[in-house]
Amino acid sequence: QVPLVESGGGLVQAGGSLRLSCRAQRMILSTFSPKTKAWYRQAPGKERELVARIDRDGTTNYVETVRGRFTISKDNSRKTIYLQMNSLKPEDTAVYYCEIEPHWGQGIQVTVSS
Repeated sequence: QVPLVESGGGLVQAGGSLRLSCRAQRMILSTFSPKTKAWYRQAPGKERELVARIDRDGTTNYVETVRGRFTISKDNSRKTIYLQMNSLKPEDTAVYYCEIEPHWGQGIQVTVSS
């Protein structure tokens, strides 16, 4: 079993929405809860960038290009983090990765058509 399992990606038209999920299937709750959790993305020909992060106390941070459109959240009881993506743009097209240290998700494709 892989440590982190992502789901929810796909193809959507510009202006649409998607919600990504990342479940820590091998992590016990006491390990999951205090960790900082994050979503990254990597577009073709570009470096991987931090999109959103949520700290232990629920404090969130976003890259400027998604602020106001994306929301990161967590459900400790389900050991899952989410990335709600609204008002999607073609430039949001990338492979999205969740990170819960020291683990990474396998990556999931998000494609936004114009």
